[in-house]
Amino acid sequence: MNWRKPAAYIVTACNTLAASGVFADVNKVEEVIVSASRTNKPITAIPNTVKVIDREALEAQLATSTSLLDGLSFAVPSLTPAHQKMTSNGVTLRGRTPLYMADGIPQSTPLRNGERSGFTIDPAFIDRVEVIYGANAIQGVGATGGVINYVTVDAPESGDLLQKVATRLTSDNFEGDGFHYKLSGLLGKKFDNMDVVFGVARDVQDLYYDGNGDPIAVDPIQGDTMDSRTWNIFTKAGLDLDEYQRIEMTGNYFDLDGDGDYRVVDGNALAGIPATSESGKGEGDPTYNEALNLSVAYSHSNLLGGELTLQGFYYDFYALYGGGTFPAFQDPAIALAGTLFDQSALSSEKYGTKLTFVRDNTFWDGLQVAAGVDYLRDKTYQELAQTDRLWVPEMIYKGWAPFVQLEQRLVDDRLRLSFGGRFENVELEVPDFTTVAGANNTFVEGGEPSFEELLGNAGIVFDVTEDLTVFVSYAEGFTMPDAGLILRGVNIPGQTIDELVDLQPVVADNLETGINYRRGGLDIAASYFWSDSDLGSRILVVDGVGQITRQKTEIEGLEVSAAYHFDSGVSTGIAYSKLEGRFDSDGDGSVDKDLDGRNIAPDRINIYVEAPLAANWHGRLQYSKLLDRDFDGGLPQHDFDGYSVVDAVVSYRDASLGNFTLGIENLLDEDYITYYSQTLTYVNNSTYFAGRGRAVSLGWQKTF
Repeated sequence: MNWRKPAAYIVTACNTLAASGVFADVNKVEEVIVSASRTNKPITAIPNTVKVIDREALEAQLATSTSLLDGLSFAVPSLTPAHQKMTSNGVTLRGRTPLYMADGIPQSTPLRNGERSGFTIDPAFIDRVEVIYGANAIQGVGATGGVINYVTVDAPESGDLLQKVATRLTSDNFEGDGFHYKLSGLLGKKFDNMDVVFGVARDVQDLYYDGNGDPIAVDPIQGDTMDSRTWNIFTKAGLDLDEYQRIEMTGNYFDLDGDGDYRVVDGNALAGIPATSESGKGEGDPTYNEALNLSVAYSHSNLLGGELTLQGFYYDFYALYGGGTFPAFQDPAIALAGTLFDQSALSSEKYGTKLTFVRDNTFWDGLQVAAGVDYLRDKTYQELAQTDRLWVPEMIYKGWAPFVQLEQRLVDDRLRLSFGGRFENVELEVPDFTTVAGANNTFVEGGEPSFEELLGNAGIVFDVTEDLTVFVSYAEGFTMPDAGLILRGVNIPGQTIDELVDLQPVVADNLETGINYRRGGLDIAASYFWSDSDLGSRILVVDGVGQITRQKTEIEGLEVSAAYHFDSGVSTGIAYSKLEGRFDSDGDGSVDKDLDGRNIAPDRINIYVEAPLAANWHGRLQYSKLLDRDFDGGLPQHDFDGYSVVDAVVSYRDASLGNFTLGIENLLDEDYITYYSQTLTYVNNSTYFAGRGRAVSLGWQKTF
C-alpha cells in the first residue's frame, strides 16, 4: 500500500463530485481516498459529513478566486467567506476553528493563532482538498470545527512523464496596476520502484478594485494577497521497498512577500464608505509569510494481517504582520508615549510523529480495529519586530495521545457501529517572563500546566436501502485557547502560569445526524449538527490588541445539498447552510447573546449549473447568496446586510494546444462590503474593506 493511500475513508466518486459540482459517469462507482482520516471506510459507513474537492472542481473555483481559501468558501458553504486578504481571521467551519493540514502536517498555530494557516502552499501543487466537518480528535489538537487537509500531487501511476505548465493573467480594470500573473510548472516520473515530483510556482499580485471602480485598501495589520509576490518550491519522492512497503519524503517551501507599494486611505465605517489604497509606502516593513514543510513516511500494507503507517514531520513558520502606534506597543523608555510604531511577528516550529495500525476482521468477522499513537511538540513565540522585544514568551507544547477505534459491521454490512477514544496528555512549558511596558512590565512566574483528557466518539450508520443511508454520531475535539493572547496581556502582579485558568483547553462536543440519498443522477445530502463547549474561547479586540474571554458557547446548524446530472451532460446543484451560535456573556451558565461574525458564517445559498457548450467547450455559472443576519446582543452597526455574487467560467480543451480557461469573478460587478468588515466589532476606518469587483482571468495549462 502506498503512503498516498494510508488508513483512509473510501468514498464514492459520485457523492464526492456532486458536492463539488463536478460529475463523473453516474453509473460508475469509483474509489476516492481521504487521507485526513485514520481508518478505511466506505462513505456509507461515515457517521458525519465528509467532502472532497478534487482537482477538476478545485480548478473551477481557482479560475475565479484570488486564493485557495477564497475558492473553498463556495464548495464548503458553512465555511465563513474568506476576506480576500492574507488572513484566515474569523474564518470558521461550522462556527469553530478548523485544523489546516498539508499531507497530514498541521499548519495551524493554536498557541498563538496567527490566522495565516491557509496560506502555506500554492494551489498548483494540491491534488485535492479533504474536509471533515465538525469537532473531532482524529488529528489531535486544533479541530474543533473540523479538518481541512491539502493533499499534494503524485507522479503518474502509469509511468508516463508528467510535464505540466500553467499560467494565468488576471485583470481588475485592464490598467497597469490592476494586472496580476501566475506561472507554475511540474515535473514528475514513476520508475520501476521509485517516483519523484518537482514543482515551482510564481505568483505576482497588484491592486484589486471594487465594484465601484475604486482600489481596495491593503490590509495594514493582517497582511494582504494584493501587492505581493509569492515563490513556492515543492518536491516529493517515493521508494517502494517491496510489494507491501514504501517510504515517501515530501518537502514544500512557501514564501509570500508583500511589496509595500501602497498605503491605506481611511474610509468611514459608520457612513459605509470603504477604505481605499494609494501609491506610497506605509509605515514599517511589508508583511510576509514563510513556511517550510518536511515529511518522511513509511507504510506496510500487510503487517500481521493489517496496515501500518508511520509519519514523521517538521514544520517551520514565520509571519510578519503590520503595525501601528497601539497602546500595547508603547514604551516610554524607547520613545514618547503615543509615538512608538511597532509591528509583530510570529514564529512557530513544530515536529511530531503519527503511528496508525488498522486491521480488519480482528477477533471475529466484521470487526475493524484501528490503534495508534501521536506525538507533537510545538514551540511558538511572538515578537515586536521593530524594537526586538519579546511580546509572547516562548511556549512549548508537548502532547502525546494513544487512540483506539473500533467498528463492527452487522446485518450484511448494512449496519455499522463505531466507537473509540483518544487519550490526550498535554504539557505547556512557559518560562518566567516579564510583559512589555504596555502591560505594565509585569513579572509572571513560569510553569508547566498540564492536562489529561479522554476524548470519545461513537456513531451509527444504517443503509435503509441501496440508495438511502442515515447516520448519527457524537465526537469530541479539542484545541488550546490562544495562549499567546492571554500571556501577553497579563498586567496584574503576582500571577503564575499554573494559576491562569484561561489556559485550560477548549473541548467541543459535536452531535450530528444526517441522510445521504443517491439514485441515478440525483444526489441529496442533509445534516443537522449541534456543538457546545462549556469553556469556549472568544476573542475581543481592545485598542487594536486581542484579548481572550472564556465563555460557554453553543452552536447548531443545518446543511442541505442536492445535485442532478442529466444524460445530456448538464449538471446543476444547490446547497444551503444555516448556522446559529450563542454564548454566555454574564457567566450564569446559560447562553444569552449571539456569537458575532468572527465566529459564525452567514446563512448561505449556493447554486450552480455547468454544461458542455460545443465540441471541446464547457461552461459553468455559479451564484452565491449571503443572507442578512442580525446579531442579538450586538450593536446594530455590526449586523450584516447580505449580498450576492455571480461567477462564470468557460473552458476550451484541445489535446495539442492545451486547456484554455476564461474565468470571471463577480460577473455582475456587485459593489459590496465584505462579511468580515460588516460584522467584526473591531473593524475601523482603515480596515473597512469593500469586496472585489469584476475580475477577468485568462488561464492556459498544458500537460506534455
